[in-house]
Amino acid sequence: MAANLITLGRVLLAVLVIYLFQTNFYGALSAVLLTGLVIYLDSLDGIIARKLKMTSEFGALFDIAGDRIVEHVYWIYFTVIGLVSIWVPIIYISRSFLVDMLRTIAFTKSGQTPFGENSMMRSRLTYWLTASRPSRGIYGAGKVIAFLCLGIIIVLNKADYSLIRLLPENFMYYFSFSTQILVWIVVLLNLIRGLPVLWDGREYLFANDLPRKLENAGREK
Repeated sequence: MAANLITLGRVLLAVLVIYLFQTNFYGALSAVLLTGLVIYLDSLDGIIARKLKMTSEFGALFDIAGDRIVEHVYWIYFTVIGLVSIWVPIIYISRSFLVDMLRTIAFTKSGQTPFGENSMMRSRLTYWLTASRPSRGIYGAGKVIAFLCLGIIIVLNKADYSLIRLLPENFMYYFSFSTQILVWIVVLLNLIRGLPVLWDGREYLFANDLPRKLENAGREK
């Protein structure tokens, strides 16, 4: 219960961050700081769930849903204000729908979960790419750095000229360029971590009797 409340709080906090980004310099600066907290809470809910021995299949799926909402809120906002390409949220949202659809089908049909002992990942390689701590850690670190860098660009765009002139020459250009490279690295990592789910869940994609089985399972419940 406590872990799920943290997940819900993380979603609400992300919405607050987007609002603060639209205010003045100090509001945007607060949003950057809170972004670090939003990402930290992503790991805190799992830690608390394991420590209190309250892990559950629903909690794992709810945590993923929270991740998706937070990611999409950030990427859509950064796209709306022109900091990232429209293709970034298109790729993210498309990947999320496909991967989460297969995860939902696997859970409904076989009780398999994205992570944990009953993971739908079948090989060590696919499990390592999607569910291992190194994979999740590398992707998470890249994502938070990208969000923070994009947030810093917003802050600098709202800063007084007296502050901007203290920066090295062409700093904004090179910082923005580096941030764009980082954004696309994160997008690539997101795709790489999603492909194994599509591969291991391919039987669900091509099963002709799947819609009928899911319908019967729903009626039995």
